[in-house]
Amino acid sequence: ASLPAAKRDLDEVTDLAWRDGQKEPLAHWDVPFWAERLREERYDFKEEDLRPYFSHEIVLKGLYELLETLFGITIEEQDVPTWHPDVRYYAVRNEAGKPIAGFFYDPYSRPETKRPGAWMDDCLSRRPEPHGKVQLPVAYLICNATPPMGDTPSLMGFREVETLFHEFGHGLQHMLTTVNYPDAAGITGVEWDAVELPSQFMENWCYHRPTLDKLARHYQTGEKLPDELYRKMLAAKTFRAGSMMLRQLTFGMTDIQLHSAFDPLGQESIFDIQKRVMERASILPMLPEDRFLCAFSHIFAGGYAAGYYSYKWAEVLSADAFSAFEEAGLDDDATVRKTGRRFRDTVLSLGGSRHPMDVFREFRGREPSPESLLRHNGLT
Repeated sequence: ASLPAAKRDLDEVTDLAWRDGQKEPLAHWDVPFWAERLREERYDFKEEDLRPYFSHEIVLKGLYELLETLFGITIEEQDVPTWHPDVRYYAVRNEAGKPIAGFFYDPYSRPETKRPGAWMDDCLSRRPEPHGKVQLPVAYLICNATPPMGDTPSLMGFREVETLFHEFGHGLQHMLTTVNYPDAAGITGVEWDAVELPSQFMENWCYHRPTLDKLARHYQTGEKLPDELYRKMLAAKTFRAGSMMLRQLTFGMTDIQLHSAFDPLGQESIFDIQKRVMERASILPMLPEDRFLCAFSHIFAGGYAAGYYSYKWAEVLSADAFSAFEEAGLDDDATVRKTGRRFRDTVLSLGGSRHPMDVFREFRGREPSPESLLRHNGLT
């Protein structure tokens, strides 16, 4: 599905380039330039157009309301010592009000002392203690949003909102575990190709209009995100989806080939293997001077050796998981709650105690299918 879609993507970009005066066939470096011009022409909005609607505190409140609806948990800020005045600590309680976990949340950028990006890490793992007690899990959730400035609140770009939901997905799997063995509790022991399921699953809710209405309010007027901006945002989500999917598939195939077929004492170089993959799965021929693999740190030093495919596989899992809510009826709170509890009691609670395929089957009632991912990307 992605290969013919990527060919159509290239045709559209080429048509625009020729219409605007390009004389030569498009080279690799021309495509991103003209693709961005096409995106601007077609959707006429920029990421910064969305920022005034995403005040950090309102986004956080909407996220916590969603988590209560889906998983029956409440999140309550508590006054505990932290490593910076911006850092907050929250207790997580179940439906009965019983504490089950906690997390430190460090929301803002501090360029002098804090590395960029966003991540989740474990602080304490769930484990049994003497006298029948259990050590509750505690997570770190770290972001780099712009801090408030004077009377202007912290305003988030939509990608930052997605990132916040993504990292909370990881945090939920750590905090909502019911496994009492640290080596299999929460995110620990989960196979590499399933660890991104909860995080990418949570990203889907950023595009769900009723959820978005709880997150997005103009910080000056209180206005909801206009329908026109919402439609453009949805359309932009699938812009060149075939090309982007094909690119990731090519990376994954190259990784697998390098770790299964490359002989360091043989006649082929790593670039010969890359070229062979691209001849099969790329719409533009590989440049003779292409040395992308020299910078592809994921598969050499980043822990993804023979595992880069897991990025796309996690998208298959997360899209299929979210489609369970679509099938149940996203407008029906009762079925959303029921499906959310099932997701909590399987994917989020069982951690590495069972094989992830068994866990997914228990939640979904079957093995994963790529159909939902293709549909969400406009490729069906």
